Amino acid sequence: MKRLLNFDRGIRAVADLLMLNVSFLLSDIIIKAFFPPVGFQWNQFFYKLPEHIYGMILVNIIALIVFHMNGFYTRSRAYQSRYKALVIVQAVCVCYLIFGFANYLVDSNFISPAVLILSWVLSIGFLVSARLWSLIWRKVILNEVGQQNRAIQVVNDKEVLVIGGAGYIGSALLPLLLEEGYSVRILDAFIYGDSAIKPYLTHPKVKIYRADFRQIDKIVEAVKGVNSVIHLGALVGDPACALDENLTIEINLMATRMIAEVCKGFGVRNFIFASTCSVYGASDDVLDERSKLNPVSLYARSKIACEKILLELASDKFSPVILRFSTIFGFSGRTRFDLVVNLLTAKAYIDQEITVINGDQWRPFLHVEDAARSVVAALKAPRELVHAQVYNVGNNNLNYTLLQMGELVAHLVPNAKLILSESDQDRRNYRVDCSKIQRDLKYFTKWTLEDGIRQMIKAFAENKLQDYKSAEYSNVKSLMERGAKDQLSAQSILNFQDLLIVEA
Repeated sequence: MKRLLNFDRGIRAVADLLMLNVSFLLSDIIIKAFFPPVGFQWNQFFYKLPEHIYGMILVNIIALIVFHMNGFYTRSRAYQSRYKALVIVQAVCVCYLIFGFANYLVDSNFISPAVLILSWVLSIGFLVSARLWSLIWRKVILNEVGQQNRAIQVVNDKEVLVIGGAGYIGSALLPLLLEEGYSVRILDAFIYGDSAIKPYLTHPKVKIYRADFRQIDKIVEAVKGVNSVIHLGALVGDPACALDENLTIEINLMATRMIAEVCKGFGVRNFIFASTCSVYGASDDVLDERSKLNPVSLYARSKIACEKILLELASDKFSPVILRFSTIFGFSGRTRFDLVVNLLTAKAYIDQEITVINGDQWRPFLHVEDAARSVVAALKAPRELVHAQVYNVGNNNLNYTLLQMGELVAHLVPNAKLILSESDQDRRNYRVDCSKIQRDLKYFTKWTLEDGIRQMIKAFAENKLQDYKSAEYSNVKSLMERGAKDQLSAQSILNFQDLLIVEA
C-alpha cells in the first residue's frame, strides 16, 4: 500500500513539472511569436534552447520544494480543504516569485518579464484545471456507481436497519418498530451480550448481523435494500469514552462518517442519528437547537463532529436527522445504572442512601421509551419536514436540577438518606427547549420523572433487577471487565482530530 501511495505521488509530481515546463516553453513561444524582439530569428530561439533548459531545471527544483511544503504530495490539512484552488494559486505564486528573484540575481535578461508573467498565468491555469477535472471526474464515477447500486437493489420502505440495536435505547426501540409493521435488521457487536433483545432473536421480522459497525463490508451487506437507517451505535458516556480517546474517535466519529457515506451511496434516504444534549455543556440559559454549543467532554465533542459530517452530506436524496437526547432514565431490555436517575434510585432502594453531587446543576431528562418513540416519530415524518434537521428530544417540564431530582427520589424512597456534596469533575449545566420537536413532529413525552423512578423501584421489588453494581449495567465496567476495550481497539488510519474543534 505504501509503495502504491509513493508511486501515485511520484506520478502527480511528474505531471505537475510537465505542466510547468509546457507553460514555460509555450509562454516563450507566444511572446516571441506576437512580440518578437528587433531582428529576432527563430533559429536564435533554438540556439538559446539550452539556456531555457537551465531555467526550467531551476523552476522545477523550486516548484518541487514549494509544492511539497504546501502539501501537494503529502496531503496536508490546508491542501485537503475546500480552498484547495487558493492553496495551488498561492504555491505557484511563491514558486514564480522565488524564480523571478533568482532570475534577476543571475541576469535580468536571462528570462524576460513577459515570459515569466505569462508562464505564471498558464501554470496556475494548468494546475488548477487538472485538479478540478480530477475532482469532477471522480464525482461522476462515484455518482455512476451509486446509480448502479440503487438500480440493482430493491428498496423496502418498511425495512429499517438499526445500528447498535441491542443497547439501552435499541432494546426499547425494537418492539415499537415491530408494532409499526417494520421489518428490522439489527447490526450490533453484542459486546454487552444479547439478553436485551433475546425474545426477538428468532422473530420472523428481525434479522441479526453480529458485527462491528466499523467493518465496511458488514455495513454494505446490512444496508442493501433498506430505505432507512437508525444509528444508535457508539461508545456512550463520558467515563466509557475517557478509557481510550483514539478508540472513541474511531468508533464514534470515523465509523459514523463511513456508515453515512455507504448509506448515501446505496440510496438510503433517511438517516436518523442519536446525538446528545451534552453538546450544550454548561450554560445558564434555556437552550434550543440554535444555541451555542459548549461541550465539556470528548463524548460531546465527538457527537458534534458527527452532526457536522452528517449535515454536510445532506442532499436531495439523503436526509440525515439529528436527535439530541436528554439524559435518559428508566427500565429497558438493557437497563443502565451509570445514568444519574437510575443510579440514585438504585442506591436509594438498595443502600438507603442518595448522594447528590453539585445539586444546583440543571439536566433535561427523558425516559428511554420516550427516546425510542422519538426515533419512530422521526422515521414516520414526511422526509421534507425532517430533512437535515436537529431536534432536542425531551420535554420542557423535564428540566430538573440534580437536587430536585434527588429530592424526588428521596420522597419516593422515604427510608433513604439524602447526602449533598460538591465536585469540580463535572460542571455540565444545561436546560433545553424541546418546542421544535413538539411543533414539527407532534411528539410529546408520556413518562414523567416520577413515573420512571416508580418503574425502577417496582423492577427492584419484583426482582427484575439484581445487583445494580454489576458490570452488565455499566458501559465502562462492562468494557473493562469483558476486555472489550482491547477487543475493539485498532490503529486509526485517518486523523479526524481537526473535526473535534468546535468554533463559536
